[in-house]
Amino acid sequence: MKLNNLAKFAVLGLAVLLATGAFASNKGTLHVQEAVQVNGHQLPAGDYQLRWDGSGSDVQLTVMQGKKEVAKTTAKVIDLEKASPYDTAIVDNSSGTASVSQVRFAGKKYALAIGGEASAMTASSSK
Repeated sequence: MKLNNLAKFAVLGLAVLLATGAFASNKGTLHVQEAVQVNGHQLPAGDYQLRWDGSGSDVQLTVMQGKKEVAKTTAKVIDLEKASPYDTAIVDNSSGTASVSQVRFAGKKYALAIGGEASAMTASSSK
């Protein structure tokens, strides 16, 4: 009888674990020293929290400052050859405006590519 109860408890625990993992969002941080844009939204210098949800490589990225949502956009999760040594933002100035095109996270072998054309270019060049 004890074994039966233990098995039920283990199955219930596993179900809860899988359910919370399915709804968990990924998180990271971003620090910018100068004003930049993310998908047309101006971000002043400061610290931001990033959250992304989605399955596969296409995700929905939300940029938060404190509890306030300051930008939302789509992004692609891309693989890196080696883990980034620190958190960093890759900024594209080619259009005359500083825009974040990629965010890398310390110790992670993936990055977020932001923006349509930049995402496609970065994703193909990282493979």
